[in-house]
Amino acid sequence: MSLQRLRTLGRSLRWLPGVLAAGPNSKRTTADLIEKRAARQPDDVFLRFEGRDVSYADYNAACNRVAHWGLAKGLGKGDVVALLMENRPEYLQVWGGLAKAGATTALLNTSLSGQALAHVLRASECRALVIGRECLDAWQSLGIERPTDLPVYVVDDSDVGTALPPATKSFDQEVSGYSPHDPPRAVRSALRGADALFYIYTSGTTGLPKAARFSHARFMGGGTFSLLNGFGRDDVLYCPLPLYHTVGGVMCVNAVLRSGATLALRRRFSAKAFWRDICETGATTFQYIGEICRYLLAQPESEWDRGHQVRFCVGNGLRPDVWSAFQERFAIPRISEFYGATESNVAMLNLDNRKGSIGKPMPGTKVALVRWDVENDAHVRDADGKLVPCSDDEPGELLGRISEGPTAAGRFEGYTSRRDSEKKILRDVFEPGDAWFRSGDLLRRDQAGFYYFVDRLGDTFRWKGENVSSQEVAQAVDAFPGVELSAVYGVEVPGADGRAGMAGLVLEPGASFDAQAFCRHATTALPAYARPAFVRLLPQAELTGTFKVRKVELQQQGFDPAATDDALFVRDETGATYVPLCKDIHDRILAGQYRL
Repeated sequence: MSLQRLRTLGRSLRWLPGVLAAGPNSKRTTADLIEKRAARQPDDVFLRFEGRDVSYADYNAACNRVAHWGLAKGLGKGDVVALLMENRPEYLQVWGGLAKAGATTALLNTSLSGQALAHVLRASECRALVIGRECLDAWQSLGIERPTDLPVYVVDDSDVGTALPPATKSFDQEVSGYSPHDPPRAVRSALRGADALFYIYTSGTTGLPKAARFSHARFMGGGTFSLLNGFGRDDVLYCPLPLYHTVGGVMCVNAVLRSGATLALRRRFSAKAFWRDICETGATTFQYIGEICRYLLAQPESEWDRGHQVRFCVGNGLRPDVWSAFQERFAIPRISEFYGATESNVAMLNLDNRKGSIGKPMPGTKVALVRWDVENDAHVRDADGKLVPCSDDEPGELLGRISEGPTAAGRFEGYTSRRDSEKKILRDVFEPGDAWFRSGDLLRRDQAGFYYFVDRLGDTFRWKGENVSSQEVAQAVDAFPGVELSAVYGVEVPGADGRAGMAGLVLEPGASFDAQAFCRHATTALPAYARPAFVRLLPQAELTGTFKVRKVELQQQGFDPAATDDALFVRDETGATYVPLCKDIHDRILAGQYRL
């Protein structure tokens, strides 16, 4: 065993008692973690945001006011409150207080509006909505779909002071008179580690966003990747990633709460301001997703690039071709790539600096790679109908063995919908009675046991750090006047992480393609990351026996105008329309000179 692996084992054992104490049957929850840290380090800085510091004591007091307000409203175990807000201290105060009351917070994606936002609100079955004033435009976009019986509380922003919309209340005024002291633990005596702390929305493999249950037990172990890298009380973790995502809202926040460190939070990611923020906040580490690393490399060199105190960074999706250039330009001593997903029971971590690898499975995780037939979109089975394990260096779908042990490791908590949860489970895979979680990801494993990400399966592809559901995009595209049938898929763009969306459209007889109108429709109906980058006008679509559009050949042809006689369009760099995809633009895209 290498020295690095021995150190990893030592760090794992250091944090193991805390993970075991937060199992699914434990009475210890996230609320206890917040209160314990505030009692131990009341005056230490928990949060650094836009030039101001928030101590652990002040954070806990703000959570308590929210908790007492929630209890006064009758909120407790089993109740859901939706939260729609950009990154700021109030975000953490709201869900922290609701956790103390025993309630669940549905973390809504701030990119959503219109039909998608209406869907997630309905699906959450929330009793109230807490919304940042900066997100009121999204609320107004619901129009007649706004639920009239849902209490809406607006958290103000220091930069504005205009009147609130009708039928809303000021959250700041609501909670201001409540006690800053810890509520009695008895108010959450029925709460256990397996109970849902969050609903975190994910596109899944098909359809509109689904609410993944995220328990207290899983949150309590969520920052382990950073902790295993030696993250401690004297560190500052910079987080520009959205708090409604697991990476920012769970992994970053948990690592800080468990270690007593400081979270340097930014309202939203800015490639231009990234390294200056790192230097000015005194950050010693940061969380990344692969796409932001590419954005940072594309920035002009500056005095901030290497003037920082970063010791390591942790994240996922860093492409092998970007890894070395990123590490060398910005003088980062160590990069720890990990693998995981909001609803997944599988976690991997690379602590060995193996470039391009997502590492090896974490302790307590049992995984398998099984052969996948991309052409037929199905698993390969042997003569007995069992799935076939992959050999070394052979891509296959990653499965995670589902367990019901005393810790959160190996557990699959699923979605709020039992039907959606069951779709992610394979049974009797290798032996009677076994159950495995379907990741939907193609991975490969080398002879040394290191794993590497290959691609997403089926109708889900990844773009700009988000999972995009082809079915969700197709539903929006099909609603555009003149579209008879659509095929939505991801196409590879050299130098970019993930796949850019392409919408193949079969138009109704006599209909023509209005590029500006289609762009306006996509902007209204879809979040930015899901709007098609390319459009292809198809004379007809080839259907399978189950009436699904065949996409394999379309994906292989990509966005090359020389590969087809069909009319191709690309969203222009202003995002206001689609323009014909000519050879000149195609070449600019290949050279990384065209903004998608």
